[in-house]
Amino acid sequence: MAKGKIKALFVVGTRPDAIKTAPVVIEFLAHADLCETILISTGQHREMLDQALAAFGLKVDADLALMKHGQTLAELTAGMLAGLDSVLADAAPDVVFAQGDTTTTFAAGLTSFYRSLPFAHIEAGLRTPTVWNPFPEEFNRRAVGLVAALHFPPTPWAAENLLREGAAPESVFVTGNTGIDAVQIVSKGKEQTWFPEHKGRVVLLTTHRRENWGEPQKAIALAARSIVGENPDVLLVVPMHKNPIVREVLHSVLGGAERVELIEPPDYEDFVKLMERCDLILTDSGGVQEEAPSLGKPVLVLRDTTERPEGVEAGTAKLVGTDRYAIMEEANRLLRSTEHYTKMAKAVSPYGDGRAAQRIRYATLQHFGVESPEEAMWG
Repeated sequence: MAKGKIKALFVVGTRPDAIKTAPVVIEFLAHADLCETILISTGQHREMLDQALAAFGLKVDADLALMKHGQTLAELTAGMLAGLDSVLADAAPDVVFAQGDTTTTFAAGLTSFYRSLPFAHIEAGLRTPTVWNPFPEEFNRRAVGLVAALHFPPTPWAAENLLREGAAPESVFVTGNTGIDAVQIVSKGKEQTWFPEHKGRVVLLTTHRRENWGEPQKAIALAARSIVGENPDVLLVVPMHKNPIVREVLHSVLGGAERVELIEPPDYEDFVKLMERCDLILTDSGGVQEEAPSLGKPVLVLRDTTERPEGVEAGTAKLVGTDRYAIMEEANRLLRSTEHYTKMAKAVSPYGDGRAAQRIRYATLQHFGVESPEEAMWG
């Protein structure tokens, strides 16, 4: 049944949630005549979440403030379910959005299901071969895929996963990745020059994933230190995740090393500028795998599996795992061979054109029978 206006509620909890949801929230806010937009935070990541939202000029309408040091995933999930259930009861939205594969996303999807509210999944359909890796993200995204009314996969490969699992074809819309929208939005912002005094190359390392804690992260850090030692013009920059487990390893291996900068996590605008400044990226981050190719930066993925194989297939990324010597070999090949470097740097990003948020807004409003502009945006 057609209606004149809908109420859309967006749930975020982590820095990646905020970054990838922000373009969609901005798009919905720009069409206030067609939709009322509510933004809710679970507070799963505290400081980094607020920092990311600020980069887009957004503030939440309510914050569950659930971040507590040392809590288990079960405790966190229980708090989210109770808090979000109360929010959904009060707000009575027409549709609930969440993105990706965080615990926040799982809780938003499950609470929507319990309330019989349509759930819209941004960045749907990413899969790895086993539900245990990455943990708990692979379970989270599979679980919400079971209950979503609207699926917004970023690529055809992700859409095929959903259709194979039984999603109704009319509920699946390939949109591109909203992370590319986010990069394009903030890259037009303030000027930031990173390490202007360094005339050589810059290698960026980000590592934080739970499955890499401990010995794998130590191997990553040792490899990075060796790469710096073997390439005298290279500066290694490491934005350190707030988690003390991650920081302890990075400090123990890289602290005080020559041409190594351990820095606090930059705000999102500055991080995009840092990616633009660097020559090579080593990462276990899913978002960086998508963002870096749009900036022409080769990526070595520090994981054994990836739910983003499109970048590997396109040649913008390479899966190298966490073996110290494998990381060193692949990084040195790129740093020493113009041919190998250029091949990766000039490969075409498969993750979209920066119009994902527009497509999500259009498809959602069409689903609810609300007339919306850009009917031909999939053409």
